Amino acid sequence: MATRALNPKRPGARPPARASGRLPAPPRPALGSAVLRRRVGAAAIALVVLYAGYMLWFRNLPLFSIDEVTVTGATTNERAITDAVEQVAGDMTTLHLKDDELRSVVAHFPTVASVGATTSFPHTLHVTVTERLPVAFVKVGDRRTAVSADGYLLLGASFDPKHLPRIVGTAPHGARLDGEAAAQAAILGATPAPLRDRVTASAWDEQRGGVVVGLDGGPDLRFGDGSRARDKWTAAVAVLSSSEHGSPSYLDVSVPDRPVSGG
Repeated sequence: MATRALNPKRPGARPPARASGRLPAPPRPALGSAVLRRRVGAAAIALVVLYAGYMLWFRNLPLFSIDEVTVTGATTNERAITDAVEQVAGDMTTLHLKDDELRSVVAHFPTVASVGATTSFPHTLHVTVTERLPVAFVKVGDRRTAVSADGYLLLGASFDPKHLPRIVGTAPHGARLDGEAAAQAAILGATPAPLRDRVTASAWDEQRGGVVVGLDGGPDLRFGDGSRARDKWTAAVAVLSSSEHGSPSYLDVSVPDRPVSGG
């Protein structure tokens, strides 16, 4: 088969494209990893310097000094606790609280369980105290010492033994009750307010199942161990306020869902 060459000069034919005289733009060089690392490092250093300036200088400025202290939650030794907090607050600002110093300065108050603090700009420190209040007392030798519901010995806490029951049992060792005495403290700590003045005694009686609390004008209350103290008292109050049970000599609420009265 014959092949015919195309005539570029024939009518209607396009002339061949002419090459442009301009060279293509060179690719933009990518940012080198070394340059990127330097910039990131410089930004990190700047942040560290700013943070250090805040920690060491700005937050300790007299502009934020603490000039007023309020204490809430302390029903015992409130004035002494406030004085102690004011002493250490002079070394703080509203931007720089020192929680360890606050805890340390109130640690020697036996009724303080914990302490928290917040601030109000620019000069006020608010301290909230959670207390351990006396619920009973123990006798160690000739000395009476108050104890809290969680079994801590409240050394130095003032109390009126006429208004607190005595925990009878083994003399405590250390800063906290354990065993039978701790169970009594847990039960006494949950006593409903209307019955607190009627509690006359507390003891551990193995034959009667554990903690036994005496009520003035009422039956002996048998609680078993120290668990579910509030539930057991709720069950006791329900039975005592009901006329269906007469005047029993004892009420066993060691299983609060099934109280038993007798005698």
